[in-house]
Amino acid sequence: MFTKARIKLTSFYLIIIIGISIFFSVLIYRGVTREFHRRFLAIERRLDLPIRNVKPLVGRANYFRQDFNEAQRRLLFILLYTNAAILVISGFAGYYLAGKTLAPIERALEEQKRFVADASHELRTPLTALKTSIEVALRDKKMPLVEAKKVLKSSLEDVDSLQSLSDKLLSLANYQTNNQNLTFKKIDIAHAVERGYQKILPLAKKKMIDIKVKVKGQNLLASKESLEQMLLIFLDNAVKYTTKKGRVTIETRTDRKYITLEIKDTGIGIAEEDLPHIFDRFYRADQSRSKSKVAGFGLGLSLAKRIIEIHRGSVNVTSTLGKGTSFTIKLPIGRF
Repeated sequence: MFTKARIKLTSFYLIIIIGISIFFSVLIYRGVTREFHRRFLAIERRLDLPIRNVKPLVGRANYFRQDFNEAQRRLLFILLYTNAAILVISGFAGYYLAGKTLAPIERALEEQKRFVADASHELRTPLTALKTSIEVALRDKKMPLVEAKKVLKSSLEDVDSLQSLSDKLLSLANYQTNNQNLTFKKIDIAHAVERGYQKILPLAKKKMIDIKVKVKGQNLLASKESLEQMLLIFLDNAVKYTTKKGRVTIETRTDRKYITLEIKDTGIGIAEEDLPHIFDRFYRADQSRSKSKVAGFGLGLSLAKRIIEIHRGSVNVTSTLGKGTSFTIKLPIGRF
């Protein structure tokens, strides 16, 4: 599809370029020939002496007219060759530029297709589980109340999972298309971290994980909701992938232009081959290397990275299997 579009776009480029080239060539040809003719007449009027070896009057006029006609032919050939060269060069250049023009559109379309395919795949699993459990429950006409409650509880968990997935998909789609109406204002990083800490604290207590907060108050220009969402994603990942009685550390450093936020954990770590892909949508590391089974769809880090990019920041990760992971987020302070 894009090959045909590229050829069509190249053709449009060529039609426009060659049309302009021919238009100016005609103007040049007419202007130069008119000037030649004017000069020819002027020379005929001014030249009184006969040219050597040329008969005066008729011979002299024919002599200059032959030169005039020859100059016209040369000019025409030069213009034709020039237009042919322009056509060839424009063809290659137009094809290259058409590829450059269509490349972002092609990437966006492929990204959209992959997004739909991945989302459909991820939605299918909880939907299938939900449908199966309900169908089995309906076939059992003598199901005890306790078993029915278990089925309802399991179904509710699947519904919550679907809701979480749909919310993250919508957020990611909005951030990627920049349709999210973000309001940037002065935010205290310490306050944002505290809100994320309070939200993740129940899960940390359940796993007996110690969270150390070493954050100094510092204002930056950011979107309050998206910044807190990004922090919660990293904190949630740190707690989920840290074993019981582990530790998570949140620390900030500040210079004149940037706030650097580091979130470290003593969790299961990430394999070296997985590190380049952890921010890819729906990517999840191979859990067979670890006894830890963590629920999720692989959308959180992709969403967090997009939020960081919208804030013109950067994120780096270092990790060692069995020892833990460290995410370093660098955000510009901005102007107030």
